[in-house]
Amino acid sequence: MHVVSIINYKGGVGKTSLTANLGAELAWRGKRVLLIDLDAQASLTFSFITPDVWRENFENSGTIKGWFDAHDSGSPISLEELVASPARISQRLGPERTLDIIYSHLGLINVDLELATKLGGANLSQAKKNFINVHRRLAEGLRKFSDGDVYDVVLIDCPPNFNIVTKTAIIASDFILVPTRPDGLSTLGIDYLMRSIHGLVKDYNDFVSVDPIDSVEPIEPAVVGVVFTMIQEYDSQPISAQRNYIARVKRDSGLPIFNSYIKRNDTLFADAPEYGVPVVLTSHKNDSHQSVVDGLEEVATEFAKMIGI
Repeated sequence: MHVVSIINYKGGVGKTSLTANLGAELAWRGKRVLLIDLDAQASLTFSFITPDVWRENFENSGTIKGWFDAHDSGSPISLEELVASPARISQRLGPERTLDIIYSHLGLINVDLELATKLGGANLSQAKKNFINVHRRLAEGLRKFSDGDVYDVVLIDCPPNFNIVTKTAIIASDFILVPTRPDGLSTLGIDYLMRSIHGLVKDYNDFVSVDPIDSVEPIEPAVVGVVFTMIQEYDSQPISAQRNYIARVKRDSGLPIFNSYIKRNDTLFADAPEYGVPVVLTSHKNDSHQSVVDGLEEVATEFAKMIGI
């Protein structure tokens, strides 16, 4: 099982659309996919179900927030208990394909404050153990899926920040995927994001090596690459202004860059959550629609090759 965190410090870069469509396309190809919405905005959640359905069936105890809360209350529950199969997705994919999701909660932001209180300790050794235990929480929760060979890939939609909840996703991940728009603000934070991730990995691995804990190994999440989103094309290539930013990231970041990209179509992507079905699984209404779907499929092909599924 491959665990992938999808993250960018900048909001509005198409992170959630990428997560939903990448997961849907991989599921269509026969991969067993689990999506986890770790963003308190819950945009991924509401891409698959309506707020009314969420309030009626999931708000009280059926979200990732409930899982964190149960752990802190001393009565932990399994992540397996939170897995949902959105009805409209199941109808579209059929019984032989798997696209499941663990929903988010608007109160997830408060979980970070609770986790922060678990850090520290009476001495350095205890502080290090607490650091590892807190940051490994999601990794431990996902272990049952891995041991049971339940999914081929887990895609985690991370919030646009680097709080403790986000760090639990990074610690749990084998790979990092960075979506970005080709503009100044969206690409500005990529280098800072990479420094933050490297710093977290170094601190974690230092703590593990200095005070080893049974079954806890050092981590080394690999950056799959940068995926450019919201591309405007002219003559079958990104417009000139966007090409400049793409070239700059290729030159300066030192990260792998996807050759494929996601094209901009505000209406198409904005309407998708209303129907609860990602764009890549919708019928092709016209050439513009088909072009967007082609781009999403190419990104999925490149992604699958990069992580080896």
